[in-house]
Amino acid sequence: MVVLNKIYTKTGDQGTTALGTGERVSKTHLRIEAYGTVDEANALLGVTRLHCSDEALSEIDTMLYRIQNDLFDLGADLCVPEDGEDRGYEPLRINEGQVERLEREIDQLNDELLPLRSFVLPGGHPAAAHLHVCRTVCRRAEREMTALAQMEKEPVSDVALRYINRLSDFLFVASRWVNARYDGDVLWQPGKTKRDE
Repeated sequence: MVVLNKIYTKTGDQGTTALGTGERVSKTHLRIEAYGTVDEANALLGVTRLHCSDEALSEIDTMLYRIQNDLFDLGADLCVPEDGEDRGYEPLRINEGQVERLEREIDQLNDELLPLRSFVLPGGHPAAAHLHVCRTVCRRAEREMTALAQMEKEPVSDVALRYINRLSDFLFVASRWVNARYDGDVLWQPGKTKRDE
C-alpha cells in the first residue's frame, strides 16, 4: 500500500534518489532515466485521454486507462531490480498476461483497419496525434531499458522489454484506429516537398 503524507523529503537535494531496494543512486542513472521516461509516457497518455471523450473513442479510452496502470507496474518493476535478495515481499513485475492483452488489443484494432500502403505522418485527430507522441516517448523508454539491460548487474526482465516493445506497436495501431473513425490517416508522400516549389 502506498501512503504519501509528505511530498518533499529533501533527501534528493544532492542529486541522488532511492530505488525500491533502498539503494541510493544518481538521478542521472540510466535506471532512473528509464523509469522516468515510462512515467513521461504515462503522463502523455493522460493528456491523450482528454481527447478520447467522444463515444466513438470510449473503447480506446478504456484500453489507455489499463495501459496507464500497466505503466505504473512497469515503473515499479524497473525501480526494484531483480537481484535475488529476499525482501520479505514479492516485488511487482510486468507479467506475460499484460503482454498478451496488448497483443490481443493490437490484433483487435488492426482487424478493423485497411492495409497500410504508406508510412503515416503523425497527425489527424488530436487523440491520434497525441498517440504518436506517446509512441515516440515509448520508443525512447525502450531504448533506455535496452541499454540498461546491456549493462553489467543492471537486470531488466525480458517480459518488461517485450511489454514496452508491444506498447509502441499498440500506440501506432491505436492512432490509425482513431483516425479511421474521422478523416483517415495523414499519409507520407515521398519527395512531395521537393516538387512543391
